[in-house]
Amino acid sequence: MGRSAVMAPVPSKLYSDDVSLLVVLLDTNPFFWSTASLPFSKFLSHVLAFLNSILLINQLNQVVVIATGCNSCNFIFDSSSVPANPNLENGRMPALCSNLLQKLEEFVTGDEKLSKEVLAAGIGSSLLSGSLSMALCYIQRVFRTGPLHPQPRILCLQGSPDGPEQYVAVMNAIFSAQRSMVPIDSCVMGAQHSAFLQQASYITGGVYLKPQQLDGLFQYLSTVFATDLHSRRFLQLPKPAGVDFRASCFCHKNTIDMGYICSVCLSIFCKHHKKCSTCGSVFGQAQSDGNSATDRKRKTPET
Repeated sequence: MGRSAVMAPVPSKLYSDDVSLLVVLLDTNPFFWSTASLPFSKFLSHVLAFLNSILLINQLNQVVVIATGCNSCNFIFDSSSVPANPNLENGRMPALCSNLLQKLEEFVTGDEKLSKEVLAAGIGSSLLSGSLSMALCYIQRVFRTGPLHPQPRILCLQGSPDGPEQYVAVMNAIFSAQRSMVPIDSCVMGAQHSAFLQQASYITGGVYLKPQQLDGLFQYLSTVFATDLHSRRFLQLPKPAGVDFRASCFCHKNTIDMGYICSVCLSIFCKHHKKCSTCGSVFGQAQSDGNSATDRKRKTPET
């Protein structure tokens, strides 16, 4: 009795192993959802049910949602800033979901105003680099709160195609997540695979998935992405058949195997140019030899 009375509980290990901080990057690109087979309203219903399930698995779990638009990204939900047990009012949606939907509506309206200027250009990519940076900054702030914090991970719900102009920024974010040991999970709903997210999940040790049936999106999310990092070692999670390590040129936005790389800003071009269109550096004769963009990209994670 005396020995058991002086034994102190050790909640820190359970807290760090079982508790998750899930940062969800929500693609709100209207150019994609206007042509997608799954309506945006149904997509939101699947996502909201998934977020509720994450919070119900463990009362200490935390969920943060970042909306990713064409020209901006912003925080629209943080479970740490709302009551732990929101009450239902006359059978309506909990305050948790209503607050998220209100913030999301305000964000989409503001992002559409910014998109009017580039509507004619038909830009189809979302600001993935910005939302990844915001997620990593939030996670770093959590790291600095103390030794006791949940295990963070990022989930990208992406439908828009990759933006080649974001290549350097996205890769920098991926390497930052790798250094911080933050897995980046990817759920791609577009018609084509995302080379950016394939590399992000591969480099950071996350899970990459492209659902075959979008109508069952909640089942994919709950069975694959709801598991915490501690439980994943005991499960057989989907593994990508292959990872596209090729880069996209900044001039024509084509995926290339061989290209010319600016030694200053690492911009990639499919043809030799006298001047870098990204940073303005003047290329010399020594830089006229072709470099393999794929080989350089393969070597980057090892350095």
